[in-house]
Amino acid sequence: MKCKEILKKIEENYPLERAESWDNPGLLVGNQEQEVKKIFLALDVTDETLEAAVQTEADLMITHHPLIFSGMKKITTEDFIGRRVIKLIENQISYYAMHTNFDIMGMAELSADYLQLSERKILETTYEEGTEKEGLGRYGQLPETMTLEECAGFVKQQFQLPFVKVYGNPKTRVSRAAICTGSGKSLIKAVLKSQAEVYITGDMDYHSAIDAVAQGICVIDAGHYGTEYIFMEYMKEELQRRIPEAEVETMPVVHPCKVV
Repeated sequence: MKCKEILKKIEENYPLERAESWDNPGLLVGNQEQEVKKIFLALDVTDETLEAAVQTEADLMITHHPLIFSGMKKITTEDFIGRRVIKLIENQISYYAMHTNFDIMGMAELSADYLQLSERKILETTYEEGTEKEGLGRYGQLPETMTLEECAGFVKQQFQLPFVKVYGNPKTRVSRAAICTGSGKSLIKAVLKSQAEVYITGDMDYHSAIDAVAQGICVIDAGHYGTEYIFMEYMKEELQRRIPEAEVETMPVVHPCKVV
């Protein structure tokens, strides 16, 4: 199947126009006419994930986070992004990113599924036309009322994480949760409006976290990678279902940081 045919199928569910204006999803390197037999999925293009794609002889690499966010005036081996672009081209691997379009059209519901949220609603609306509404994050009711400490354990279990960071009194009882995968501190106002008692996200800096607690929101920082690596297995299953003729492989889950 040609690369453009695969991308058309992907964009039926995750249209590029649903992405945030600052984002850069889509085909970033490669040839739409290229024949694709093997697809390799990763969260990011790193030296390790790119080498894995090369070793599996992938024709198309798909990641959540774009390798290229802004204009590049030169592509050389002196720059780490340039080296990766060159390596993609040298190995005839087309490269496609699906970032905030997937966050809005896929990841928000997927992460709410992991938390088993009921009565869920959109945390921050980014698109609205008639009765159709889409957006980032979700909030709703947890499966049961639990302490913040128990909720942290629940998040660790559901996302299969080695650790999470917790802000707030561990004994606080929570039943209403909000989640935004990746970096979610910019949605604190939306979390306050939702009346969620606990916010699960990643990349919370110290001041944002303690300020949230001061306003009545407990915070569980499950990490950027920890909340978004679920993209890989989800997209593998979807691509295998929708494009059965293509072989799909994923990068093994390797958390980028450790607590020592």
